[in-house]
Amino acid sequence: MGDKGLSEEEVAAACKDGYPITKDFMMQQTMLRVKDPVRSLDFYTRILGMTLLQKFDFPSMRFSLYFLGYEDKKEIPADIKERTAWTFSRRATIELTHNWGTENDESQSYHNGNSDPRGFGHIGIAVPDVKAACKMFEEQGVKFVKKPDDGKMKGLAFIQDPDGYWIEILSPNNMVSITS
Repeated sequence: MGDKGLSEEEVAAACKDGYPITKDFMMQQTMLRVKDPVRSLDFYTRILGMTLLQKFDFPSMRFSLYFLGYEDKKEIPADIKERTAWTFSRRATIELTHNWGTENDESQSYHNGNSDPRGFGHIGIAVPDVKAACKMFEEQGVKFVKKPDDGKMKGLAFIQDPDGYWIEILSPNNMVSITS
C-alpha cells in the first residue's frame, strides 16, 4: 500500500460478504455538533433544501437533536410515535446536535476533521447542476473551500456549513469523468 492505493485484487480480498444479519442494515445518520442551531437549521433547510424531520430535546443533559433529510414534508407522520419510527427509518439523514449554551460561548468551535489531526472529512450532496447550485451558494454568501473549476478535480465543489464542516457538492452524472 504505502505510496499508492490498494490494487483491485487487494480491494476484492479485503471486502467480504456481510453476515446474513446485516442484509437489512442501512446507513441512517451522520451526526454533526453545531454551535448555533438557528444558523445551522437555516443553512441545512434554506441553503441545502433539507427538511427538518424531527427535533428531540434532552433538558436533563442540556442538548437537542435535529434530524434533517431530503424528504417530502407532507409524508412526515403527525403522530409522535409514528414520526419517531419514520424518522429513524429514513436513509442518510443528518443529525445536528446542539449542546445548550455553545451559541453564547465565543471560544467554542468544532474541529471539522480536515486540518491536523485529520479525521472526519465531509458529507456529500448530489445536485442536478453543480454550477447552478454554486451560483446560488455564492449569492447566499456561503463559504467555499473549492469551486467547481478550481483544482485538479473539475466539476465538483466543497462548501462549508456555519460550523466549518465541509460539504461536497457533486452531480452524479459528472462523477464518471472525475473518477476516471
